[in-house]
Amino acid sequence: MPSFDTVLEPDLVEVRNAVDQANKEIGTRFDFKGSSASVELIDKSAKQRELQLDADSDFQLQQVRDLLLGRLAKRSVDVRYLDLTSKPQKMGGDKMRQVLPLKCGVDAATAKKIQGLVKASKLKVQAAIQGDVVRISGGKRDELQAVMALLRKEVAELPLAFSNFRD
Repeated sequence: MPSFDTVLEPDLVEVRNAVDQANKEIGTRFDFKGSSASVELIDKSAKQRELQLDADSDFQLQQVRDLLLGRLAKRSVDVRYLDLTSKPQKMGGDKMRQVLPLKCGVDAATAKKIQGLVKASKLKVQAAIQGDVVRISGGKRDELQAVMALLRKEVAELPLAFSNFRD
């Protein structure tokens, strides 16, 4: 029976390269000279990662964030993997820090939304939630491709990827 997995996995090698490039540019730019501005990729666990942005002022933090987003875009990493809603925090003195969680794995609410969309589509396919992956299986390859198109259209806020396609 043909099937595929719906996943949410950023390319961590490209994310790490973008962070390294951003730090290299921060070190060479005149407006960051003598500041403690930096970007760091922190691995909390296998599925929990975050980007930590540090700067001396709120303006510099915005500059670091824009620089990082530009580097991610140049390395073809979708910025929808980042949760940009987090607020900057004051550290000590004028120092600022912003933590941007990196989305890895389909969360339970999104998995249920995907499952509901598949059921409402009236296609002859089934969706099963398996941890942080949603497996979609059906009788025909054409129906699975229709589900892929439907998910790309309806779940536009996340950069869903489709892997493990089996015939």
